[in-house]
Amino acid sequence: MRTTGLGALVGAGLMLLALAVIGGRNEAAAQYNPPQIGTPSAGELITLTSTTADNRQQLTIIDPKTRVMCVYQIDPTSGVVALKSVRNFQWDLQMSEFNAVSPLPGQIRAMLENH
Repeated sequence: MRTTGLGALVGAGLMLLALAVIGGRNEAAAQYNPPQIGTPSAGELITLTSTTADNRQQLTIIDPKTRVMCVYQIDPTSGVVALKSVRNFQWDLQMSEFNAVSPLPGQIRAMLENH
């Protein structure tokens, strides 16, 4: 269950990144408050910020060199910073499918190879 939650967190971070890139081109997204994204240079950290449903500031830091990400939440009242999660996602990127629905990538590949 913990793995699923962390996988969902990785997916959510990537989804936020995609929404920020796509959302900037869509007029309907003008009211959307995209996450703030730090522009990385070679070997630098990537940062994503957002606000959670309970009004906490969330900071995600990704180190592309070591393939590790961590998530912090900041309480707006007290300013307390809490580390919520750390994950090395190197091996996640090696999976061809996880938590997927049919047709799975392997099934699609098999269908295409048979035709």
